[in-house]
Amino acid sequence: MSSADFTYDHVGATRERGFCPPGFRPTHVRTRLGEGEEVFRQAAEAVLTWELHRELGVGVDTTADRAAPGVDVTITLAGIVRAPCRVVWTVEETRRAGWAYGTLAGHPECGEESFVVDRTGDGTVWLTVEAFSRPARWYARAGGPATRGLQHAYARRCGTVLRRLATRGLEED
Repeated sequence: MSSADFTYDHVGATRERGFCPPGFRPTHVRTRLGEGEEVFRQAAEAVLTWELHRELGVGVDTTADRAAPGVDVTITLAGIVRAPCRVVWTVEETRRAGWAYGTLAGHPECGEESFVVDRTGDGTVWLTVEAFSRPARWYARAGGPATRGLQHAYARRCGTVLRRLATRGLEED
């Protein structure tokens, strides 16, 4: 995987939590999904297999059934906006699972976004969506603050949808 294909420097930087390169805007949204091993397992699987993104109602065209470094994925919004990306890193551990993708030519934004599920020491399961971005196309620039608001709304919706996916079939306490 060549970093020359990406539309930004600092490829893989979302692995370092909280990092945002100069000239980019950070996004950090953390959502509580529930508790326990089964919630973590279902959430991790939904993130790693694109199920989360499909349930969000966006188009997902990918070269693999599961996120892995080098896998290309194009997200289509409203059937109009195409956002080509490539997975830059993944993690699959006992208490942490997820991945990040970076933008390729033709994406309306320039940057990287990660989707990571983690289970803390007390058993609480969280989704963290972290990104750094800046507009790359005229319509992203023209959207100004509205574009930024849509990015945050998308990250919050990821948490809402993943909470539903991670707790399906589980009895409530």
